[in-house]
Amino acid sequence: MLSHDRVWAAIDALAERYSLSASGLARRAGLDSTAFNKSKRLSSDGRPRWPSTESLAKIIEATGASLDEFTGLVEGRGKTGAGSLPPQRSSVPLLGFAQAGAGGFFDDAGFPAGQGWDLVELPASSTETSYALKVQGDSMLPLYRNGDVLIVEPGAVTRKGDRVVVKTNAGEVMAKVLDRQTTKSIVLVSLNPDHADRDIPMHDVEWVARIVWASQ
Repeated sequence: MLSHDRVWAAIDALAERYSLSASGLARRAGLDSTAFNKSKRLSSDGRPRWPSTESLAKIIEATGASLDEFTGLVEGRGKTGAGSLPPQRSSVPLLGFAQAGAGGFFDDAGFPAGQGWDLVELPASSTETSYALKVQGDSMLPLYRNGDVLIVEPGAVTRKGDRVVVKTNAGEVMAKVLDRQTTKSIVLVSLNPDHADRDIPMHDVEWVARIVWASQ
């Protein structure tokens, strides 16, 4: 039986077969690099979203795969590695901190959206929902330098002491250490002693993402 999960798993398997990430497969096919992100696989009300037949045709053409090959992946034939598990990625969407403060680059949950993302190859593995932010300026010294790349994971569980990236509704994007988070506010400790710690009301926070890797 054709199912939403099997079709998306086949896209992941096709990307893995041709040594691509899901975002790399989308870019090769001339699609937005975030087209196959997990955040795009569900609608805003949580219902499964199907990939378009146009996007399927484009990835089959871009890889040189046959329709029978893709159908086999949908049916679970010829998968490699863990099979139905989506592959870890070595490339992720990349955006500068300054750009991240502008509108249109993230959805409501803090996942990549829209145009304007670059793609960066990394020596560390990452998940389908990870993305990269490039540090700009010296506000995060001494821990993070200008040009460092941070891999963040939106939706990941955060705990006291975690390094996180926070975006406010006013468009401010900052990397801090999480000290405390309640339903009313989030308390953040600055990485740079020259910058003050922050206590931000949660109604002013657009999203919080945990930093899982840094290029240092």
